[in-house]
Amino acid sequence: QVQVVESGGGLVQSGGSLRLSCAASGFRLSDLELGWFRRVPGKEVEGVACISGRDDATGYLDSVKGRFTISRDIAKNTVYLQMDNLKPEDTGLYFCVPASPHVPIQEMCDHPHLWPLDAWGKGTQVTVSS
Repeated sequence: QVQVVESGGGLVQSGGSLRLSCAASGFRLSDLELGWFRRVPGKEVEGVACISGRDDATGYLDSVKGRFTISRDIAKNTVYLQMDNLKPEDTGLYFCVPASPHVPIQEMCDHPHLWPLDAWGKGTQVTVSS
């Protein structure tokens, strides 16, 4: 059974850090792309950070470049999202989604409709206070 379990969210002050984890089972990280997405009520889902299963290439939302880092541990079959210098506008439900590769990873990250978002999304809540 293909499954992902997110953890690591919480309440943090502006400027603080969090590290999110996405533990995968039922598939190998090297076989699929994996993306972190953010859902905020009243707004479209955004692709925050994505990583390629084939070559570790990464893609990021412009507003998080230089502050967030996506990485993976193949042995643990887990993807991480290190979030530094958090801002109130980073608040949202963060969830991870696996997908088959279609286009370069940055392009996939820029287009959430390329991912099966509806099949996932329990996520972990991140709240950044000002």
